[in-house]
Amino acid sequence: MAWDLKTDEEVKQYLDNLGTEYRFGCLSEKKPEVCHLLGDFMESIKKDFNKAALLYRSTCDDYQFSRSCHKFASYALTGKGGPADPSKAFDYFKKGCNFGDADSCLYAGLMCTANNEKIKVKLDYPQGMGFLNQSCEKGNHNGCYYLSGMYLTGVPEVLEKNMTSAFNYSIKACDLGNIYACANVSRMYTKGDGVEPNAEIALQFKKKVFEMEKELRGQFKPIEMERGA
Repeated sequence: MAWDLKTDEEVKQYLDNLGTEYRFGCLSEKKPEVCHLLGDFMESIKKDFNKAALLYRSTCDDYQFSRSCHKFASYALTGKGGPADPSKAFDYFKKGCNFGDADSCLYAGLMCTANNEKIKVKLDYPQGMGFLNQSCEKGNHNGCYYLSGMYLTGVPEVLEKNMTSAFNYSIKACDLGNIYACANVSRMYTKGDGVEPNAEIALQFKKKVFEMEKELRGQFKPIEMERGA
């Protein structure tokens, strides 16, 4: 059914119907993807973050729906919809990762490897790198990029510098669209770090970086034009 919403009352009716549809799909039909949408509805439309948090958590626990695990973990980390609880956030990022969510793997890995007192999760580089690798394998370019950086510089008393591994993770991150990784690959081909030096291939990756920069500038151009209007 197509909606042509022209008045505030029509918008309200549409949103009420949407909420009813999501409630039925979640509570009666037990569809996890609809329960997640109901959480999104509570978050973005109703601004009821407590209910949204409960929905995300139950959808994760009851249906192993990975995106809901990630959403509840993010709530727990920032104190949205309840008190901040980094330990609980970490547990749910791990759940999301185990259920297949690449972003959850990334955050679990970062929490294990970040030296930040606010996070209150014990530093565990081997575990953290395992999560980051899972994130990378699931197609998250940041997971690959962070791992490349760790191998590029090494971690004192934990990880020796390994330029070959740094190069391999940089290539994968670049292939997945990480502009910084592409720049690193260009430099590594120039210097011969972790790979045989090759000026021609280095130039190819340098051109790729310029193309990616141009594309990014194009994405922001409409916003700049609107601001200047």
